[in-house]
Amino acid sequence: MIDPFSTEEEQPKKGPSPLLSLEADLKIYREPIREVAEEILREQFSRYPIFVAHQHEVKLGELILDKSELKTNWSIQASTLEEFVEKGIIQRERQELFENNYKDPKQFMCLFVVVPEGANFVFYPY
Repeated sequence: MIDPFSTEEEQPKKGPSPLLSLEADLKIYREPIREVAEEILREQFSRYPIFVAHQHEVKLGELILDKSELKTNWSIQASTLEEFVEKGIIQRERQELFENNYKDPKQFMCLFVVVPEGANFVFYPY
């Protein structure tokens, strides 16, 4: 089970951070992600949009930005807190903690970054 509330210091360190290539891709992805977040909020699908960033296939959310089509390093899938709870990624008893730590989705994208060593939540400004 992944602990989405573990600190970066608790994560294993190996080689250069894949987050460097993710940061480069986010410069390209920023506006499309913001538009999807706004749609999730406007359509009231969730108050907590989550974007899954990955370099391999994951079965979570809906693919919105495909790295092979866009010739980038990362794919992005749109999801919600509700799906994360339903699939057991966030335990129900920790849902309120997540909600309390969630940043304004109009100013920050909530990323669930999946790498071979594990996964973690990152809030990144648009």
